[in-house]
Amino acid sequence: MSEEQVEEKAATPAAETIGQAGTQVKEGIIGSLKGINEIEAEIVALVRSTVSNTLKTSQAVANEGINVTRDVMKGAIEATEEVGTGLILSTKSVAKGLIMGVSDVGGDVLNAAGQTTRHAVNEAGRVGADVAMVARRTVDGIVEATKEIGGNVDDAAKVAIGGAIEAAGSIGITALKAVRDILMGALGAVKEVASAALPKPESTTRTTPTEKRDPSA
Repeated sequence: MSEEQVEEKAATPAAETIGQAGTQVKEGIIGSLKGINEIEAEIVALVRSTVSNTLKTSQAVANEGINVTRDVMKGAIEATEEVGTGLILSTKSVAKGLIMGVSDVGGDVLNAAGQTTRHAVNEAGRVGADVAMVARRTVDGIVEATKEIGGNVDDAAKVAIGGAIEAAGSIGITALKAVRDILMGALGAVKEVASAALPKPESTTRTTPTEKRDPSA
C-alpha cells in the first residue's frame, strides 16, 4: 500500500466524524425550530382565546379592548421575567394572538394594533428590555395576524409603528431612535410615519454678514 493510500485511509474516519457532527447539529436545530414553532402557535392560541373570551363577556368592547391589551402585554412580559428568557421570542406570538382575538369579536383591529405596540414598548422599557427588538417583533406579529384575518396590512402597520414610536418617545430619545431605525429597516413603506414623529434637528447653518466692498477698490 502506497504512502498516499495510507494517508487517505487515515483521513477518512475523521472526515466521516465531522460529517456526522454536522448532521447531528442539523437535525438538532430542525427539532428545536419545530419545537419553537409549536410553542409560538400555543401562545397565539392561548392569547387569542383569552382575549376573545374576555371581550365577549364585556358590553363595551372598545374600552375593554384597551384594558385587555395592556393587561395581556404586561402579563406576558412578567412571565418572561419570571422564567428569565423568551421575551423577544414570545412578543410576536402575543401580539398576533391579541389582534386575532380582537378580530374574533368584531373589535377595532387598528386601535388594537396601536395599543399593542404602545403597551409592549412601555412594558419592555419598564423592565429594561431591548425596546427596539420588542417593537419589531410586536409589529411583525400584528402584520402577520392582519394578513391572516384579511385586514388592511398597510394601515395596521402604520398604526402599529405609530404606537411603538409614541411609547419609545416617552422613554427617551435613545429608545426613540432605536425603535425608529429598526422599524424603518423592516417596513420601509411606512417610513414617513416614523420620520414625522422624530424631533427635528436644529439648523446649524449660520448666515454670514454680507461683505462690504471697499468703494476705493
